[in-house]
Amino acid sequence: MPRKKYTAEFKTKVVLSILQGDKEFNEICAEHNLNPNMVRKWKQDFLKNAHLAFGAETERKSAQRKEDDLKKKNDQMLKMIGQLTLERDFLQDCFRQAGEVIPHLPDYDPKG
Repeated sequence: MPRKKYTAEFKTKVVLSILQGDKEFNEICAEHNLNPNMVRKWKQDFLKNAHLAFGAETERKSAQRKEDDLKKKNDQMLKMIGQLTLERDFLQDCFRQAGEVIPHLPDYDPKG
């Protein structure tokens, strides 16, 4: 017979009900038809990793800040590209109106 798998939400609910202390440990295990040793392990794991609940939020906020900064920088770069394109087009029109040859710059190669 395969082992039954319990969701993290279910385990959390059981452990929190034990920590609240409204019912006896064995009573909670019996209600849910759970092995007490397994539930003790859940409780140990829960308490050992409780600090991660707050760390995850901090990490999420940090990642969100980085993402917002990257979006802002991307928007600035797109704005700059638009401005430079507008200036290039204006200068090309000036050369055309003056009857001059439009200078051609070599393609940009970031590697040199």
